[in-house]
Amino acid sequence: MIRFKIPIFPCTFALVFLCHILSHAQKLDFVERSFKTAAPLYDSLLAKTKGNFKDYPHSLYENGEIKYLQIDEWTGGFWPGALWYMYEFTKNEKWKKAALAWTNSLESNQYNTAHHDIGFMMYCSYGNALRFVNDESYPKILLQSAKSLCQRYSPVVGSIQSWNTRKSKGDINTWRYPVIMDNMMNLELLFYASKISGDTSFRHVAIKHAEQTMKNHLRADYSSYHVVNYDPKTGKVLHKQTLQGFSDGSTWARGQAWGIYGFTTVYRETKDKRFLTTAMKMADYFIDNPNLPSDKIPYWDFNVGQAGFKPDWDYQPTKFKETPRDASAAAIASAGLLELSTFLNGKEKKKYFNAAESILKSLSSDKYLNVDQQNPYFLLKHSTGNLPSDREIDVPLIYADYYFLEALLRYRKIKQS
Repeated sequence: MIRFKIPIFPCTFALVFLCHILSHAQKLDFVERSFKTAAPLYDSLLAKTKGNFKDYPHSLYENGEIKYLQIDEWTGGFWPGALWYMYEFTKNEKWKKAALAWTNSLESNQYNTAHHDIGFMMYCSYGNALRFVNDESYPKILLQSAKSLCQRYSPVVGSIQSWNTRKSKGDINTWRYPVIMDNMMNLELLFYASKISGDTSFRHVAIKHAEQTMKNHLRADYSSYHVVNYDPKTGKVLHKQTLQGFSDGSTWARGQAWGIYGFTTVYRETKDKRFLTTAMKMADYFIDNPNLPSDKIPYWDFNVGQAGFKPDWDYQPTKFKETPRDASAAAIASAGLLELSTFLNGKEKKKYFNAAESILKSLSSDKYLNVDQQNPYFLLKHSTGNLPSDREIDVPLIYADYYFLEALLRYRKIKQS
């Protein structure tokens, strides 16, 4: 009797390949779940704001009413940006139609020189729109936006002025040329403007600003100051303080996240290893921090209530049953970490990718994802806007939604590749 030996290698390979596909699909389940959760919420938000292109959804008041900001405020671009991400994931034309309408409503903002946030406002909206529509006016609008931003740049200081003259927290100092870590996020607009115009001055401003931030906003352990105030006449650093963090010497969680994301972007545009190292060191501080909760969603400040950190405001810890988290900081950090991982190899690549994945899985859990529709409009719960000013504590925030959706799309792209 002749016995035939059937080789098992093809079957084994097929089984392994099938397991890989199933595992891959399971890992992406939380991405699809999050976008599905967002759809009815954003339908409600669109219905609530129908025909009103003057009030931009920002957060919620304690009574459940939507908190809107106007066109000149810093978060106007996140709502159309979130709609573009909905369209990117679903390919449903209703999201594209809504995204176009809300994007176009921001056109006059290209001339806004009142603060530094025009990058948030215009690149998160028009910059995303350019990926899906061919409108010759959009690059022109973004170019003018970059020109407006550069009006706030001082070659003496080497930075873009974030806010106009104002008092520090507790009225201790007067800031005449304050620069905040958040400003790193507006540099992408300048790199874009330089590429489409051929004008290298935009790129020069972006790099100089990043260099000054790297020099003056970071401590030896790569934690970050929120605000650095300069002498506008000499460029000398006068104060290193905070407005939204716990104390001047503490590390405000969202500020650290802005830095991770911002320096990663600057490295992408320059390939200057200094910026890559800075992004990595800031990321290490965030994800290796002993005060980072096990679910990887940070408290609103890494040093809140700790000995040695004295706030310039009336901190009342008994006001909170537990220290408020900041889901927006987690969302921003995850988006930055994912891009950071694409520039690395081996253990470093794995470290930052895995950290981002852990954050996204937590944000897409029932604790943070608005699956039970605790509010009818926003996707993420448990963000903190400005606790020292007693504003937006444990609430949804539109920019938390925006960066969460962006991070989910980045995650999916990396996994599919």
